[in-house]
Amino acid sequence: MTLPLYPTRLPCGSRVLDLAHPHVMGILNVTPDSFSDGGRFAARDAAVRHAEAMVAAGATLIDIGGESTRPGARAVSPVEELERVAPVVEAIVANLDVVISLDTSTPAVMREGARLGAGLINDVRALRRDGALEAAAESGLPVCLMHMLGEPGDMQNNPCYRDVVAEVREFLVGRMAACELAGIPAERVVLDPGFGFAKTLAHNLVLFKHLESLHDLGRPLLVGVSRKSMIGQALGREVGDRLYGGLALAALAVSKGASIVRVHDVAETVDAVRMIAAVAAAE
Repeated sequence: MTLPLYPTRLPCGSRVLDLAHPHVMGILNVTPDSFSDGGRFAARDAAVRHAEAMVAAGATLIDIGGESTRPGARAVSPVEELERVAPVVEAIVANLDVVISLDTSTPAVMREGARLGAGLINDVRALRRDGALEAAAESGLPVCLMHMLGEPGDMQNNPCYRDVVAEVREFLVGRMAACELAGIPAERVVLDPGFGFAKTLAHNLVLFKHLESLHDLGRPLLVGVSRKSMIGQALGREVGDRLYGGLALAALAVSKGASIVRVHDVAETVDAVRMIAAVAAAE
């Protein structure tokens, strides 16, 4: 496992993540149209029960999303997204000891989610929506900046790179600089290479192979590949049959120094991460 090049304490609202060891982030989509589990957890009570199960299985973060970012997903209004997300955030804050991550690009959701007790802003658009930088800065929360070209509706329309690793790195450096100017210091930044977002299978594989090259940016890495099409394309598996490929990639990500892995299948991933940690701790 790669040793971190940054302070390992990440304040997340009322809680602190110790990034000296890797964490599993459980995915909670409160949308009707996400690619893997759309509609299953749209109702508040179902969402809270699923969050409880993921925390019991070992998740230390729950990533709540009210706007699908699958390829071709339709945009939703800020009001609609907030109506989906806010009641779930409020209920989980009241009932569970876990860091809540807001999977959002919408300033209104960032502000209200932070007010309700969320601990992290996880933005696939890297705070590029109008007002997002300002809202994130005002929240005082850490932010996860993800690489993506275009929008979910068009991001897979022939993505092209001269050097995908170098260009992802350049993008993330630029967004970190924008955050610094907006009052979000590097100490509050987590980076996500954006697997599956505006990338072909070949791009994803090369980027994963060279994941370590992003460590000298000095910030923790979040990796999200759970059930994604790169697994389906590499192994010929449909969405429901991608667990083993996802576990292989989660284990590989942790071995390459990822601090957070974002997954649907929490219990299985927690076992894989703990096994790696046990080996790494052996004398």
